[in-house]
Amino acid sequence: MLPAVLGLSGLTLTEAERGLIRGGDPAGFILFGRNVGGKAQLRALTDSLREASGRADLPILVDQEGGRVARLRPPEWPAFPAPWRFAELYAKAPISAIEAARVNAEAMAVTLAEMGINVDCTPLLDVRREGAHDVIGDRALGAEPMQVAALGRAVIDGLEAGGVLGVVKHMPGHGRAAADSHEELPVVEASEDELAVDLAPFRSLAGAPMGMVAHLLYPAWDPDRPASASTTIISEVIRGEVGFDGLLLSDDIGMGALSGLAAARAEAVVAAGCDLALHCSGAAEDNEAIAGALGTISPEAAARLERALARIAGRVPARGYGELAAKRDALLAYA
Repeated sequence: MLPAVLGLSGLTLTEAERGLIRGGDPAGFILFGRNVGGKAQLRALTDSLREASGRADLPILVDQEGGRVARLRPPEWPAFPAPWRFAELYAKAPISAIEAARVNAEAMAVTLAEMGINVDCTPLLDVRREGAHDVIGDRALGAEPMQVAALGRAVIDGLEAGGVLGVVKHMPGHGRAAADSHEELPVVEASEDELAVDLAPFRSLAGAPMGMVAHLLYPAWDPDRPASASTTIISEVIRGEVGFDGLLLSDDIGMGALSGLAAARAEAVVAAGCDLALHCSGAAEDNEAIAGALGTISPEAAARLERALARIAGRVPARGYGELAAKRDALLAYA
């Protein structure tokens, strides 16, 4: 198995993509708006991925956070509230906010599982900071670590109740960034003591099944390499201080924060300690280059992947979208 999660080019698998699956066996795939046409099309695409790979539990990922980050959108799919809505409710009624976040995530999972998607790249555990770049903004669950952790745990629990795994991101914390890592490499000039605040939600959810590492430079820990390509940050901070032992993905290696060719970027994040390199563009030449550059997934990474998928094995949603959404909306009405 290839230690990579790759993007696809369109609404159906190309022959080149089928060949890549047969020859390279990527660990999983991630879907974007270009891959989403309608319900029948999307389910056919995820079914074809599993058929081609021969893995019924093949990880198929999507970014469905709610608010401005949603790959499945109306009118085919319901709109989900931005995460900050739950932070606003938490300020008035914490218990209600936690329950609202949980049932919203379960409702989201029901819609994703119906389409054959079993991994959602949420929740964000980034602590929101005044004056930081708005790339996080209303995607955050709060500006206080304990609150972020409580709501984040509710999201993970809700997703799993609906048969979908969550991915905590962006380790070790994107909330202070003054730049958008999609466009350039942000430098977080904060001390280790200050960064302990950013780590707190991740430490509280160290048992999460999957996590994603940010492309940010933290000179207090490593002045030379972004977190995703830093052995020091991954081994000493994320695996060590945070205690995270779930499956660790890089953020999208196609982002502007990194430099170099796709294959070299993939090699760098895997060598640094990411279990899987994430590449989202769906460009055939990049996918082929990554498949040629990376070896086989490590035994440790394979075991983490197996443990994560076991958490949702055989899980069948107990409630429908309508019931869950109605409960969420009633709770959010108090915000």
